[in-house]
Amino acid sequence: MVPAEILKKVRRIQITTRALVNDVLAGQYHSAFKGRGMEFEEVREYQPGDDVRSIDWNVTARTGRPFIKSFREERELTVLLVVDVSGSLEFGTHSEFKSELAAQIGATLALSAIRNNDKVGALLFSDRVERFIPTRKGSRHVLRLIRELLYHEPQGRGTDVALALRAAEGVLNRRGVVFVLSDFASPGFSAPLRVLRRRHDVIPIMVEDRLERELPAVGLIEVIDPETGMQRVIDTRSAALRRGVARAAAERRERLRSEFGRLGIRSIELRTGESFVHPLRRYFADRQVRR
Repeated sequence: MVPAEILKKVRRIQITTRALVNDVLAGQYHSAFKGRGMEFEEVREYQPGDDVRSIDWNVTARTGRPFIKSFREERELTVLLVVDVSGSLEFGTHSEFKSELAAQIGATLALSAIRNNDKVGALLFSDRVERFIPTRKGSRHVLRLIRELLYHEPQGRGTDVALALRAAEGVLNRRGVVFVLSDFASPGFSAPLRVLRRRHDVIPIMVEDRLERELPAVGLIEVIDPETGMQRVIDTRSAALRRGVARAAAERRERLRSEFGRLGIRSIELRTGESFVHPLRRYFADRQVRR
């Protein structure tokens, strides 16, 4: 694709996701994620309704009138998008690939972060770290990030979530929010996830396609493993085969949910061809309530 066409598509997804952020997710991202803490702002005279626990007794004793310490939330966050660009994301049967859905979600989260004056960066991975975009602010930075999400050409085909999580821990020098967008088709990432979770707010976003859950009965089809290139022909008319695929998919989802749950992490599950707006809004709203 020529640069002009790339820029046009980047602008289009920027406009679409910006409208989504402004019109649908406005305020929810802000409310869902804490800043670094509370920063002292001023000492002011007590007003009815103020929290008496905030009274500054030294100033109150000197003046003879009640004064309180006023604080404001220190809002700036560091947000890192850890995005899977492996071969297994190049799959989709409902109008888009899993990689396209991941790019749209990443763009939405990046614009939400910038709108709230947060820093945002990205770490793209396959079976290796493909690209690291340091956390920064600004619209030009977000345009670059969206372009990489849409058009990065990975060198690797496999998936190594554990490697990506260790890399994320290495590039973040302050507490941040880490969104991990992947189909998590990779074992053995519990230990690095546990380490990352100690210092950072980790949110796994599982991206999948409906065909991975339910195989239709359409006769003989050729299937190709996008990560290994292995090919085989299967007969989807076999009820036993379809049941086996559905059972394996259900077991895998439950295994991932259990793995995240043991670490006190709540994940978001999204599918191609379906709106990701409502699951994101529900997650942000639930998170705000838990706060």
